[in-house]
Amino acid sequence: MGAIEAYQNNAITTQSQGGLIVMLYDGAIKALRQAIAAITDGNIPAKGEYVGKATDIIIELNSVLDMNAGGDIAADLRRLYEFMISHLTQANFRNDRKMIEEVIVLLEDINQSWKAIAI
Repeated sequence: MGAIEAYQNNAITTQSQGGLIVMLYDGAIKALRQAIAAITDGNIPAKGEYVGKATDIIIELNSVLDMNAGGDIAADLRRLYEFMISHLTQANFRNDRKMIEEVIVLLEDINQSWKAIAI
């Protein structure tokens, strides 16, 4: 394992749960920004990969929600994640930058809340 890989692995394994969630949001946002750039460049295969990566992250965030302990907040997040997944599926099919940007705004809003809690 190289020095960079070791550093990245250490950064992930030493994060708090909130810190890991922030990293996931950051990763989804970054992937969606890359998808928009790919649409602009006409690189449709790359756009699909980036949208897929962001969608996978959102699916993971959705799957780890504790619906019993989380109550109304978890239920609201579940509905929001399902909306994002549906919206990104449509955006990917239509090559729609605006729809991707709408999901980015939602992710950024939630991420700011997590950053306030986690840091």
